[in-house]
Amino acid sequence: MMVADFARLGEELRSLDAGGSDGFHFDVMDGQFVPNLTFGALVLRALRPLTTKPFFAHLMVYRPEALVADMAAAGSDAICIHFEATPHLHRTLQSIRAHDAEAWVAINPATSVEALADALGELDGVLVMSVNPGFAGQAFLPFCVEKVRRLRELMAARGIERPIGMDGGIGADNVAACVAAGASLLAVGSTLWQCGQPLDKAVGWLRGFAPADSPTRS
Repeated sequence: MMVADFARLGEELRSLDAGGSDGFHFDVMDGQFVPNLTFGALVLRALRPLTTKPFFAHLMVYRPEALVADMAAAGSDAICIHFEATPHLHRTLQSIRAHDAEAWVAINPATSVEALADALGELDGVLVMSVNPGFAGQAFLPFCVEKVRRLRELMAARGIERPIGMDGGIGADNVAACVAAGASLLAVGSTLWQCGQPLDKAVGWLRGFAPADSPTRS
């Protein structure tokens, strides 16, 4: 939602909802962990009555543990924190779950999937960043597709199955590769606003590039 027209945020959310979006991804940025500022819990709280679809709060912030309670109270169904942003990953995941939200972890492009090996049993999903976080409209980093495959293999070796998402630069030219690698959730922003389709048609248009039997959510 960071690429939406903030003056028409509710209207555009409703258009995406009507168009079949499975949920809404909010990039919460602090201007420190990433070089940008977006929105916080008050915006999610204001939008929450407009849809029953899940809200995914992606905390691109240092000390994400300080925001967990507010994000949960604002209606976040899932809260995603960055592996690189907190020294207390396990404790923060426990806090998210204690607030009745799914606990996800995001990893930056330069972070190895193996860094999450000991945390896999404590989280509800992993978000693989396919751009360096902080700005919309960046070019997709192709090597991140292989990271999804490695992460899926790492989970299988440990007898763990969790959803894997991808975030950044997702578009018609790479969505099929992302799904084939094992991604089941795709966070899509700029592509939906720039594809030349009305917002209430854009999600369906992009799904047309994924395998027909794909369970992928967007």
